[in-house]
Amino acid sequence: MADAATASQVHRVGRRAYAVEAELIGHTGIPALRESLEEMRAQPLRWLGAVTGSGRVAAFVAWQEFGEDAAVDVHRVCVDPPWFRRGLASRLLRHLLGELVPGRDVVVSTGADNHPAVALYQRLGFARLADFEPVPGLAVARFRLTRSGGP
Repeated sequence: MADAATASQVHRVGRRAYAVEAELIGHTGIPALRESLEEMRAQPLRWLGAVTGSGRVAAFVAWQEFGEDAAVDVHRVCVDPPWFRRGLASRLLRHLLGELVPGRDVVVSTGADNHPAVALYQRLGFARLADFEPVPGLAVARFRLTRSGGP
């Protein structure tokens, strides 16, 4: 995210992807839809992206690590809508899980009515935990991939 042009592309892709999620879940209060480019870049996240043959960002995943014993927290999994249904989110997550945080527990959340994301996490072996409502009317599904023998 140090490169301004890349950061700008990531920001645009995230906004387009979250706009689709907002439609799916019937709630426009997704924080990333309102965040500025500067706010996005200021977050202490690690980023992994997929780019097109022409070098444009098509998808990305962002996560935070809190220490070797804590679960990795996936904050964002976004695919630019023209690139939906091509396996990019799955490939990025498989790379993250298998190569970048192997053996670590991983947590992720999504709108409970975002059925494509829910299905993706379940296909990858995540267990669905209790849903919660951070604000009235917004059901969020939590998932955990336990690989360390922990909770």
